[in-house]
Amino acid sequence: MSEPRELYEIVSDVPSGAVLLTDFRGFMDAGSAAEGVSAYLLETFEHELVARFDVDGLVDYRSRRPSMTFAADHWEDYDAPRLEIHLLHDELGTPFLLLSGSEPDVQWERFVAAVRGLIERWGVRLTVGMHGIPMGAPHTRPLGVTPHATRAELLGNRQSVFNRLRVPGNVAALLELRLGEAGHDAMGFAVHVPHYLAQSNYPAASVTLLEAVADATGLSVPLDELRDSAREVDAEVDAQVRASSEVKDVVEALERQYDMFVDSVERDSLLADESQLPTADELGAELERFLADQRRGDA
Repeated sequence: MSEPRELYEIVSDVPSGAVLLTDFRGFMDAGSAAEGVSAYLLETFEHELVARFDVDGLVDYRSRRPSMTFAADHWEDYDAPRLEIHLLHDELGTPFLLLSGSEPDVQWERFVAAVRGLIERWGVRLTVGMHGIPMGAPHTRPLGVTPHATRAELLGNRQSVFNRLRVPGNVAALLELRLGEAGHDAMGFAVHVPHYLAQSNYPAASVTLLEAVADATGLSVPLDELRDSAREVDAEVDAQVRASSEVKDVVEALERQYDMFVDSVERDSLLADESQLPTADELGAELERFLADQRRGDA
């Protein structure tokens, strides 16, 4: 097998000791939470391309066909997949790295080894993964975040609502696992997105995710514009919910379930009687269908 080093091209070296954020598209990113963070960071800060990966050797084009534009009598453009690392500086001038783009379909171990090689070359002090996961929770309550890390000390006081799960593998998780085995610090955050909004761009999820990343890394990032976008989208969702008493009842049921869960966690007890409530999946599916119908009606 070829050396992992052959998977990427270094355009420029970077300062030692930076944080590396990762956003891989293709596995799961409910509400486009991580994609929203990446786009916001690249729009907010000046950035420099420092490395690019060979997507031709990593991406299955027939599985995820890139879009192309046909204009009357010719092909006008091609949305080529990318997997790149950019160097950015936060408000205080602190350098950090952003690895974003298409999740590799093949050669996961080789790709992870290649990223590890760059981490060691550049002396990256912490790698942080980001994504959104759909949850049976209402948009009217604070969004939860599931943290995970290669060392418990990296989590601080952050806690997960999950215990032990078997989930589909993904490159971000494998990267964190392998970095931990090699003695490197790595962690990740999965923001809980109301699953009736999982297929939408939901800026509130990006806000929560970026707040968690900033708190863990010490990066200074202005959030006003992103918060404004989140308030606008939440207002639109609220208007759609108010338009139907039936859907309003569904949201209120989700709120009751959420509040009961929070109360049970605070009391370190699961004695709350939830037998009269529909499941989160049933409530979320009903509301998701309604909002989808509303979007089709607006089209």
